[in-house]
Amino acid sequence: MSTAAAYAVSAPDGAFEKIAIERRELGPHDVLIDVKYAGICHSDIHTARNEWRGTTYPCVPGHEIAGIVAAVGSEVTRHRVGDRVGVGCMVDSCGECEPCLAGEQQYCTRNLVWTYNSAVPTEQQAGGYTFGGYSTQIVVPEGFVLSIPEGIGLDEAAPLLCAGITLFSPLRHWNAGPGKRVAIIGMGGLGHVGVKIAAAMGAEVTVLSHSLSKQEDGVRFGAHHYYATGDRATFKQLRGSFDLIINTVSADLPIDDYLKLLKLDGTLVVLGLPENPYSVRASTLAGFRRSLSGSMIGGIPQTQEMLDFCAAHGIGAEIEVISADRIDEAYDRVVASDVRYRFVIDTATM
Repeated sequence: MSTAAAYAVSAPDGAFEKIAIERRELGPHDVLIDVKYAGICHSDIHTARNEWRGTTYPCVPGHEIAGIVAAVGSEVTRHRVGDRVGVGCMVDSCGECEPCLAGEQQYCTRNLVWTYNSAVPTEQQAGGYTFGGYSTQIVVPEGFVLSIPEGIGLDEAAPLLCAGITLFSPLRHWNAGPGKRVAIIGMGGLGHVGVKIAAAMGAEVTVLSHSLSKQEDGVRFGAHHYYATGDRATFKQLRGSFDLIINTVSADLPIDDYLKLLKLDGTLVVLGLPENPYSVRASTLAGFRRSLSGSMIGGIPQTQEMLDFCAAHGIGAEIEVISADRIDEAYDRVVASDVRYRFVIDTATM
């Protein structure tokens, strides 16, 4: 075992504190990463505060990890010491089920291991559950370590390991590109990355936000149109307009109204997880062969494709870099929607 500095929370209402954690010794297929930056995702907040239940404490969140390879196991072939690398939401899977064999490890049906708060044998992690990227080092199997291309900063790349792939995957799956009209609901930490990626894919991009307060940013990120959903006239004006709508927000929305904005054979994809169930009229779906679907991050091959795509198109997250002693403040600001657009922890401050 090796020791790393980390920031952990010990109770749902507790503050983050610096602790020492143990990382497992390198196995033959493992990569030791010196973490340089760790993005703050809203999922981190839900888990740290036990809002999704089942959190094990102390909890070290963080699944948007960017760093440098410090050491590799004897049989590692994909990465070398000094490489720029990233780690996202998962650090292992069974490798044998149908989704895993298809490169869709995020849908593993047998043994998906999340980057933090996921049960593992004690020989893999002291305490029997994973610690995430709010730390100075992490050990990950080489198959779950991504290469971060030159041309994109490690700090702005970190949020792409969750936010970026969360948007890239449905945009690719539903063939966003030239001739397609794509709407992004929400212009926050997820939505702003989606606007950039969809525009780079060649789609005609519309932002649907509660107000026009971020319109200037939306246009700068590549949006062609920007509408305020707080104005009910928007729904009448845009009825039957879009091939694809991606909902990035977790608020309770009148989803039936948004479905009516789809064209024939259009799809609305859910990324945000609202507290209450959706209410949808069957006639809204049947009338124009509309679909309501969902998506969850992406597999390792597609995540690498996303990083390569973003580097080639100069896409990074819009970030505010913070010191580790400001994590609690950052959490409160995320909940208050007071960030443009992602917080990233500089682990040199740990």
